[in-house]
Amino acid sequence: QVQLVESGGGLVQPGGSLRLSCAASGSIFSPNVMGWYRQAPGKQRELVADKTSGAITNYAESVKGRFTISRDNAKNTVYLQMNSLKPEDTAVYYCNVNVLGSSWFKYWGQGTQVTVSS
Repeated sequence: QVQLVESGGGLVQPGGSLRLSCAASGSIFSPNVMGWYRQAPGKQRELVADKTSGAITNYAESVKGRFTISRDNAKNTVYLQMNSLKPEDTAVYYCNVNVLGSSWFKYWGQGTQVTVSS
């Protein structure tokens, strides 16, 4: 079983930066995908960015050019560097890991709040 713990959220002014971290415990077999989703009040959870074990990266159009996802496989950790933050980025951000077994198994962190406001 995989457990995920996020950190790095908080309050930041528009134009500021934050870096989110997600540390995973348990066995993460390949192939797998590690990434970040977010959910704002009244909206559905949406993919922000993810990165496969084969190093293929995917970003939501709304964050492309501002956010960068990275992985440290030796530490079982995934990061999300968020620059040029906008109020529209305000949401709870969730770490996600998908691991292929007999099917794709999905694991979620507890979420970390990101608030962008003056």
